[in-house]
Amino acid sequence: MNDYDYVFSENGLMAHKEGKLIAVQSLKSFLGEEKLKEFINFTLHYLADLDIPIKRGTFIEFRNGMINVSPIGRNCSQEERDEFERYDKVHNVRPKMVSVLREKFAHLNLTFSIGGQISFDVFPQGWDKTYCLRYLDDFSEIHFFGDKTYKGGNDHEIYESERTVGHTVTSPDDTVEQCKALFLAKP
Repeated sequence: MNDYDYVFSENGLMAHKEGKLIAVQSLKSFLGEEKLKEFINFTLHYLADLDIPIKRGTFIEFRNGMINVSPIGRNCSQEERDEFERYDKVHNVRPKMVSVLREKFAHLNLTFSIGGQISFDVFPQGWDKTYCLRYLDDFSEIHFFGDKTYKGGNDHEIYESERTVGHTVTSPDDTVEQCKALFLAKP
């Protein structure tokens, strides 16, 4: 935390500057318990009725600024994770579920962001990765590197933001190579 001037977790909803907490935003206080309960209950029913090859535990993970939903369950092994990712690419489990939730909960103005191999995030509109940019007004150039930069991916909004120079990467090694090329090209 003290190695960097700024550290942002949960898209910047928890913001630290020079090792000190400078801001916190909470999904629970923003939406309220009744709306959260409505969303979680519906999602659990949907997951219970979902017919996929395997299911494990921890299907909904409540975080400070978002809800993470995993149709297979976050307790799956790496092998099961890889299998689900292949299955999802063919059967569109997550995109179909997001479509249903987006329609059912349109009144809550939520964003649904598919990321990683097994889950998607749910958070209020504007609470995507661009949220942290409000703390970086002193910077004239901000570079963002992400692998899910396509529309619907969890890096898309910050990648496309007029405040950033976006870079699509395919792996940590690709990120290092792109950073080397960028920094070595600067005068």
